[in-house]
Amino acid sequence: MYRATDFKSNEYRNLEGGKKYEPVEENPMLGFRGASRYIVWKEVFDMELQAIKQVRENGYKNLNLMIPFVRTPFELMHIKSILREHGLLDLPSFKLWMMVEVPSAVILLDEFLDMGIDGISIGTNDLTMLLLGVDRDSSHVAHIYSEQNPAVLWALKRIITKARKKNVTVSVCGQAPSDYPDIVEKLVEWGVTSLSLNPDAVNRTRSLVHECEKKLWHSLHQ
Repeated sequence: MYRATDFKSNEYRNLEGGKKYEPVEENPMLGFRGASRYIVWKEVFDMELQAIKQVRENGYKNLNLMIPFVRTPFELMHIKSILREHGLLDLPSFKLWMMVEVPSAVILLDEFLDMGIDGISIGTNDLTMLLLGVDRDSSHVAHIYSEQNPAVLWALKRIITKARKKNVTVSVCGQAPSDYPDIVEKLVEWGVTSLSLNPDAVNRTRSLVHECEKKLWHSLHQ
């Protein structure tokens, strides 16, 4: 799975020549990034799609695409039309995923699912910050940041259960699965498909998932 480029404008500005092209934004995290950037600067997104198509034409048909920071159903619709221009969307083996990392995507999830996507990746880092209105890098409010906050857990459950009802794959990326075993148990119970982990958390989390799935199996067959 290839996630389309998701640098923020300040990160692009730090590259050689970046100041010539990139806007100065007060809050780059909420600015010119993700799906909206691909639509406005389509010629840059076109190059990424051409590269994906070339790789797939060389036989690597397991390369698929994930779109980050999707704010509105209109953005997803526009992205799909661009993919169709490149002949990717109608390929039987091509999979399109989107990241759910902004509150609007949680609230409007049914609309996104009805538009036709193959998978969802939940970006817990950005989603937690935006749901709680907290900058985790700020020494003044970072203590409020927590993936265990009830609002975050509500959002995770909503995303996973709705997606699984539509047979859409759901992955969770971010720090939460690596840091909190109790969250892993909830994710498994709700039906998550896969987890992204820090290397040092892989073995213990694999064992935990195994135990959680055994419990679920026994509860269903009693």
